[in-house]
Amino acid sequence: MIQGNKLIWFYAGSLLFAVVNIFLILQEVYLLTALPFALGIMLLFFFSLDKLILILAFLTPLSINLRFDQFGFTVNMPTEPVMAAILLLFIVRILYEGHYDRKILRHPVTVFLIINLLWMLITTVSSELFVVSAKYFAARMWFVTTFFFVGIYMFKDPKRMQQFMWLFGVALVIVVIIATARHATVGFERQMNVWAVHPFFNDHTQYAAVLALVVPYFAVMTFNRANSVFRRRMALLVFVVLCMGILFSYSRASWLSLMVAAAGLIILAFRLRFRFLMALLVLLVSVGYLFQTEIVMHLERNQQESSADFAEHIRSASNITTDASNLERINRWRSAYRMFEERPVLGWGPGTYQFVYAPFQRSEDYTIITTHFGDLGNAHSEYFGPLSESGMPGMASFVALALAVLATGVKLYKKAPTRELRLIALSLTLGFITYFTHGFLNNFLDTDKASVPFWGMMAILVAMDVFFDKRVEGKKPAQALDTAAE
Repeated sequence: MIQGNKLIWFYAGSLLFAVVNIFLILQEVYLLTALPFALGIMLLFFFSLDKLILILAFLTPLSINLRFDQFGFTVNMPTEPVMAAILLLFIVRILYEGHYDRKILRHPVTVFLIINLLWMLITTVSSELFVVSAKYFAARMWFVTTFFFVGIYMFKDPKRMQQFMWLFGVALVIVVIIATARHATVGFERQMNVWAVHPFFNDHTQYAAVLALVVPYFAVMTFNRANSVFRRRMALLVFVVLCMGILFSYSRASWLSLMVAAAGLIILAFRLRFRFLMALLVLLVSVGYLFQTEIVMHLERNQQESSADFAEHIRSASNITTDASNLERINRWRSAYRMFEERPVLGWGPGTYQFVYAPFQRSEDYTIITTHFGDLGNAHSEYFGPLSESGMPGMASFVALALAVLATGVKLYKKAPTRELRLIALSLTLGFITYFTHGFLNNFLDTDKASVPFWGMMAILVAMDVFFDKRVEGKKPAQALDTAAE
């Protein structure tokens, strides 16, 4: 009888909600429509945080950037508010419990990450524009907290690693299909590539960088014998779709980054010795120094402009004489370096470059797309950006973090206890190679699209290194992964 009364109340409440919601929709008031979703997120937030993070991974490529002019900021909906809430929950939990896993804190990647964040906090306090830097630092914190510090615990379960990558990858496939279909309606015109990826991505370079970051995972997973034939075929399908997106993005930086990743794959596959690689690097640097005049003269003779023809578009990447995109990027780098020269230690503050770089431009660096107001974006570099905004320590800590991530990935590829874990490590390492290469030409870690896979993949590598050891060696892949998760 009591159970029957509960059902009656449930159906009555549901009917009342539906009637009220329909009435409000007819009055063009849609707020109540979001209530069930909000309640669902709250339940996951408190009772199944790992599932909420996986949902965020899927929603991130599909999120929309909304601008609130009355408050003076933009936010990606629906992902960033949830990440901000997770950050607050994490802080409360750390204050309540008073500790965090020391094995994670002692890992080199975590150490350099914390140094980078602490220096970013210091330069936020000393920033030229404190409010701008505070917003930038807060966003970095909720990205890092959600997908690195909280994500690591989720990745104790190896199944979550693959679920994270697949959910993000499948959502990207949806975006690629929509963007490619839109692009096809205008004959794949190169000038329309930015329009094609809206509203999901701000521009085609960000879109291509994120695709290049995750595409090695699906390429490698097609060869993972621990997966079923169906999953391997699906991985191949995702790989092909993402490659299609990269191709029609017309992003030369992403094409270059994949070439560098391919070179990295060759080095890892053939296990070339470190001494040989260092000798090769020294040789290349020496040749470049000795023949720098001839190299510059050759580059200056290249008059090929950006083009819809793929071959011509690739050749335009080395045009430093007439290609406006290349020249404007050089203008941004030189401006960033002049900013660094004026404030070499603390910089101008995280996120401030786009607001303060205008006076550091020189007339000889102007291009047809240069503005005197300096209102066209950031430094176009993950290295020059921190150099100008957080000084030499800011850039050095980021470079150290990048090297620690790559070193961890290479070590896991060589020494992980199972073939499946080695393949995952290889795929993520190749993905990071693409991003760190792309980072010389663009920077996107202030956006959720790039930050979610970047910090999530980093957490996977650290989790593998901390929680999975050689005690599981000798078991079948599935058994080994189950043991590691315990």
